[in-house]
Amino acid sequence: MEERYYHLQNSRIKKKRRRKFFYFLIFVFLFGGVGLYILNSYSSLMGMYSGFTRQKSDLRTEDVEITKEPFTLLIMGIEDYATDGQNGRTDSLMFATVNPKTKKISLMSIPRDSRVPIVGKNKEDKINAAHAYGGEEMAIKTVEGFLKVPVDHYIKIDFQGFKGIVDAVGGVTVDVPFDFWERSDVDYYKKIEFKQGQQDLNGEEALAYVRMRKQDPNGDYGRAARQRQLLAAVAQKLNSASTVFKIKDLTAVVGKYIKTDIPISDGLALYNKLSGFDPSTIQTFKLEGEDKKIGGIYYFLPDPIGVETVRNEIKKELGETANTQENPTTKTESNPSSNSNSDEKAKKETNQNKTPTEPPPSTNAHAEWIMRNQQ
Repeated sequence: MEERYYHLQNSRIKKKRRRKFFYFLIFVFLFGGVGLYILNSYSSLMGMYSGFTRQKSDLRTEDVEITKEPFTLLIMGIEDYATDGQNGRTDSLMFATVNPKTKKISLMSIPRDSRVPIVGKNKEDKINAAHAYGGEEMAIKTVEGFLKVPVDHYIKIDFQGFKGIVDAVGGVTVDVPFDFWERSDVDYYKKIEFKQGQQDLNGEEALAYVRMRKQDPNGDYGRAARQRQLLAAVAQKLNSASTVFKIKDLTAVVGKYIKTDIPISDGLALYNKLSGFDPSTIQTFKLEGEDKKIGGIYYFLPDPIGVETVRNEIKKELGETANTQENPTTKTESNPSSNSNSDEKAKKETNQNKTPTEPPPSTNAHAEWIMRNQQ
């Protein structure tokens, strides 16, 4: 009885453990070495194309050609099996800018508990509730109202797809930095053990490997290092010659668990433009803020200066194009102190082309391993 009560108390914590790692994987999968073969499996991927589409963002004066101009992409992670991902809450949100000319991609994670005005509901709530209230459209408009930048396209994924991709490529091999265990997402009472050294992982084990945080002496930093390590292993497997013979399984996973408003034909053209893209060059932006309990509910309160800094970075990535405009109903006054404090409020990290190596068993050595893999 006590074990089941503990399960209920920690059900929300389990959902928070899946962060931006999965979305890096999406870019690797779409633009990696096997992307052309997968996109050519046109009939298998038609299930990806979502019924919700729009001509352009309300913050754009003209439509954007994704093969010629920088554009933005909202990536929504759905983990609501009771509704099969339909109008469930977004467990994770990522905002991306993609420049097809320079082959540059930038990503920013939007904390799911961010307290923001929900467009169409006339109230403030957690940003992950927007999709539950009004599906993709309300989620997109809420993010646009929050960041004051256009969302040109979106990708919606189910976390089951991550496990499916790992299984479809035949699993991956990683060097485990230290001994630990994590509960399975399939069976709460099943413990998956990891031993220091080289270990082969299937999809279920891989998801557990990147979820664990509390047993890591470096907390979120240690988990981030393991995520990057596993990402490198998946990317290597996706680009291996053996993966070509598993295209059928991969396309089945993508068609079932990923939805987007980008037509497959446009996706294929974009892939051709991004041919040779190196996932290790993806840049990430961090949105600063603080956790606060309001009315008995925990929220993440984004720092206004940090939001403005990130907004300026996004606009810079878009090239301050003439076909963007501020929504007059959500226009924000500039903060005169933002320039001096911006670097402290929004940290920009660049993923270098490094593959994490196995750290020595000591705590200090493990900390050094984490530091080496932070960039």
